[in-house]
Amino acid sequence: MASKGTDDTGNDDGTGTSTTAPAARPADEPDSAAVAAAKAAGPSNGESVRVDSWIWSVRLIKTRSMGAAACKGGHVRVNGERVKPAHSVHVGDEVRLRHEGHERVVIVKQVIRKRVGAPVAVQCYVDNSPPPPPREAVAPAGIRDRGTGRPTKRDRRDMERLLGFPGTAPDTAPDPDKDGDRDRQRASRRDARRSTRRNP
Repeated sequence: MASKGTDDTGNDDGTGTSTTAPAARPADEPDSAAVAAAKAAGPSNGESVRVDSWIWSVRLIKTRSMGAAACKGGHVRVNGERVKPAHSVHVGDEVRLRHEGHERVVIVKQVIRKRVGAPVAVQCYVDNSPPPPPREAVAPAGIRDRGTGRPTKRDRRDMERLLGFPGTAPDTAPDPDKDGDRDRQRASRRDARRSTRRNP
């Protein structure tokens, strides 16, 4: 510790008090208190941690119940095998999680049980996830104007034709004569019903 009236370099600052500067921490290194909290969040005495709890703790998903649902749905694999929510996770395991259309592949570096901050969470695993697909590759869903209501059968057929679903020919446009015939048939049936009501 510096003596009274000198700074860390040993020079007198002229105030008669010590000026000790706080140690600078690199921007990418998390706070030591946060690291200590992560270590405290780990299991004690060789206990294991559930996979649904671990993927929630390292912030791969938002809630633990979503982690359990992902495990039950077969979207979580540990070392290539589908697992139940209570499956134990160990250091060195490969965890694959399919969530919101994106696959995360991580290697477990540290086993924790309590949720920690994002800077600490990324130090608990090695991320080997493939890059997400570019935005242009994802086709947007059919967008309808607000307040137009449910699509009619014709609208739905047009959307299916546009998106290229099987059973719909992409080159075929709706036949106006066929639609016109259908409209004329409906009108004639309607007129027939009206005439029978007027003249019983």
